[in-house]
Amino acid sequence: MKKLKFSEPLPNLILSGEKYDTWRINDDKNITIDDVLSLRKNDGTEFARAKVKWIKHTRFRYLTNEDRKGHESFATDEEMYKTYSQYYKMDITPDTPLKIIKYELL
Repeated sequence: MKKLKFSEPLPNLILSGEKYDTWRINDDKNITIDDVLSLRKNDGTEFARAKVKWIKHTRFRYLTNEDRKGHESFATDEEMYKTYSQYYKMDITPDTPLKIIKYELL
């Protein structure tokens, strides 16, 4: 089973149903539609399982309102780039490719 890790406070947003998608850079797990995922806290503890319903490949600059639904929000694009730069320990720019994965909890 493929595993995805989430930083705090994201697990609670997922469990409440407020967050139902994730944006990933360099998907080394090759996540596809209908995959069942083990959702984990950063310490490795599983907090839920989910099934992938929809996937889209894009770049940060092309994120639409629909892409942002079900994802935690950011006050500005600069905040978003900074957050993702910290997650991935690399410089995230408007041209960085990403994979949008929408899922539903099982």
